[in-house]
Amino acid sequence: MKDIIEIRNVTKNYPNMTAVQDVSFSVQEGEVFGILGPNGAGKTTTLEMVEGLKPIDAGSIIVDGLSITSHNQEVKSRIGVQLQSSAFFDGLTLVELLEMFGAMYGREVDAPALLAKVQLTEKSDSMVKELSGGQKQRFSIATALVNDPKILFLDEPTTGLDPQARRNLWDLISEINRTGTTIVLTTHYMDEAEVLCDRIAIMDHANLVALDTTENLLKDSRLVSGIQFRTEPALTADAFKQLPGVRGASGEDGLIHLASGTVEETLPALFELARTGDYTILDLQVKQPTLEDLFLTLTGHALRD
Repeated sequence: MKDIIEIRNVTKNYPNMTAVQDVSFSVQEGEVFGILGPNGAGKTTTLEMVEGLKPIDAGSIIVDGLSITSHNQEVKSRIGVQLQSSAFFDGLTLVELLEMFGAMYGREVDAPALLAKVQLTEKSDSMVKELSGGQKQRFSIATALVNDPKILFLDEPTTGLDPQARRNLWDLISEINRTGTTIVLTTHYMDEAEVLCDRIAIMDHANLVALDTTENLLKDSRLVSGIQFRTEPALTADAFKQLPGVRGASGEDGLIHLASGTVEETLPALFELARTGDYTILDLQVKQPTLEDLFLTLTGHALRD
């Protein structure tokens, strides 16, 4: 796949802070690309510069072959943007609002089709104030699709939604992507990034600290898996410290905890040790490392610290 967005050494300064510091990455056409990080990491500022909403202090951004600096309006005609919060005119129905947004692009909009796409057909004659939180977010995405964009930007699309509304929005985002639309989203939800994104850029304190697929990010050699079990008869943790991949072992109230850097080596060795030692492994649980663990490893603090 070709790169549809190229960000090179981009910096954004404010009088008392640097919001984005020398950040570089590219987004491939057709993928769902996530920018993950805590509030204040620089995610939204990065997105706003790519969208042409904020000027760049240093570096360059190319969107669909066009410089955002010299072809700002042309870039905006090719993208759709859903902001963290949106305000709509009171007194207009959803259909009327979509038609108005289409007019701004000089387009005739099939409003019923757009509403069907975001599962709001039954709300076509309603006003935005009559919608639930999840419905408002879906309608906001509908307004971002009126110009049939090649790239859709979603800034914290599920913040404040209940679990079911979040899941519904995930399904919608995936469906839009399956039609060929490139999607770039920001989030501070680890599970959201894991479910939706083909690749993830992790930002913290204005810097890009990691970028790869979730699978590759979680192969970081510094991460460990947790293995928890009991034995019958009861043994101490010392009996398992020498197993392959084990970096730490502890026990409490008969429960043994192992930290393994290579769980695929540790588990077979554990079962073999149990077989030859004539004891039984009980209540075995394995906790694989998560993006939260990776973020803590990379930055020294939790995502929401």
